[in-house]
Amino acid sequence: MRVRFPESFLFGAATAAYQIEGAWNEDGKGPSIWDTFVHKSARITSGDTGDAACDHYHRFAEDTLLMKELGFECYRMSVSWPRVIPKGRGKPNPKGLDFYDRLFDALAAAGIKPFVTLYHWDLPQALEDIGGWPRREIADYFADYAALMFEKFGDRVEGWMTLNEPICTAFLGYHSGVFAPGRNCLGDALAAAHTQLLAHGKAVAAFRASGACGKIGIAVNLSDVEPATRSSDDVAAADRADAFDNRWFLDPLFGRGAYPQVLVDWYGREMCQVKDGDFKTIAAPIDFFGLNYYSGNAVRANPSGGFLKTAGKPLQEPGTELTDVGWGVWPTGLYRLLMRLKKEYGNPSVMVTENGMAAADAPDKEGEVNDEARIDYLAGHFAAAAKAVRNGSKLFGYTVWTLMDNFEWAQGFSKRFGLVYTDYKTQARILKSSAKWYARVIADGGFDM
Repeated sequence: MRVRFPESFLFGAATAAYQIEGAWNEDGKGPSIWDTFVHKSARITSGDTGDAACDHYHRFAEDTLLMKELGFECYRMSVSWPRVIPKGRGKPNPKGLDFYDRLFDALAAAGIKPFVTLYHWDLPQALEDIGGWPRREIADYFADYAALMFEKFGDRVEGWMTLNEPICTAFLGYHSGVFAPGRNCLGDALAAAHTQLLAHGKAVAAFRASGACGKIGIAVNLSDVEPATRSSDDVAAADRADAFDNRWFLDPLFGRGAYPQVLVDWYGREMCQVKDGDFKTIAAPIDFFGLNYYSGNAVRANPSGGFLKTAGKPLQEPGTELTDVGWGVWPTGLYRLLMRLKKEYGNPSVMVTENGMAAADAPDKEGEVNDEARIDYLAGHFAAAAKAVRNGSKLFGYTVWTLMDNFEWAQGFSKRFGLVYTDYKTQARILKSSAKWYARVIADGGFDM
């Protein structure tokens, strides 16, 4: 079977500033919550930090040429808020702005369209010190930061994403504490989720007022959810899980004017305050929706409790193995979610802004990195995406997670998602088999299954 995409379809890869840039305290950059977290917390595998990461701050020209060599048509990246505004508000940092100015010029020279995430989890520590995302005024500081980015770079950016995966910032950062800033309060997590959505809406308004070219949207991670059995308990648990993973963000973003009632009732007195007009702000029309997709879950009711009272196992295709982080290989879920966006949320323009797999990659004795499992993974998901396009999804692009192996948050450097192998001792980049295969897919506009 030949898997084909429209000629206008955009292919590329995705990264995030903290995960690749390094230079954590150079040229006037302020500390982020991740800088603080990795230096003070014992929760990062092997004690790793992003202090140097992939040294992209100094090697961006090399990395841009690598993307050009692979034929990338677009590149999803993020701006480090504390690099350009060290305290999160107030005076900008000229050297930080200059770094991104040079990066955007290099991408333009390589013919690569940048899709830029304004917030990929690296809140300036100075704003966490006054309360962080649970504080409503952070939304206004974010809008001011966004307006500066539109002013400085709006002539060269193809697409903007306000936030990346707000559920992770809120619940992994403020509830479970496994991500920065490492807090443990459900009420704070709910408030952080709401403030982020307000920040999104205010940034969209700032974009419209700026007159910048390009498009604006948001990147949200969605999960395919189904009950493990048809028992009433499992069905109810799956409904809560779907509300948590998907509808909590989709419903307000697409104008439904409320959070899912099943969770509002569940959270009870922990529920954050919602003011008149908030949902109107959040539902500011966007130009595209960024879909981050990795896995699905067959949900069971959890008799041991927990705030969602759910458990389960990964959904996976027959004959596949779990990825190196324990996620199922489930392209069916990507197709289902794209069709759900079409049927339930007005068929927005969509870009797959993250999708990829972790594998235990290592060079062989010839120095090659043969990651055939990743090729199979990507082929299955690309086929699901192409099927969705044929069936009416307005999917227009795909950025694989990730360009190169990098700092994978709480798992440090122990997990490798990259198309390109990173030798962290030398910072050498080695094209994996998947990168070479992907380059052929881009050049040919498709592939044979």
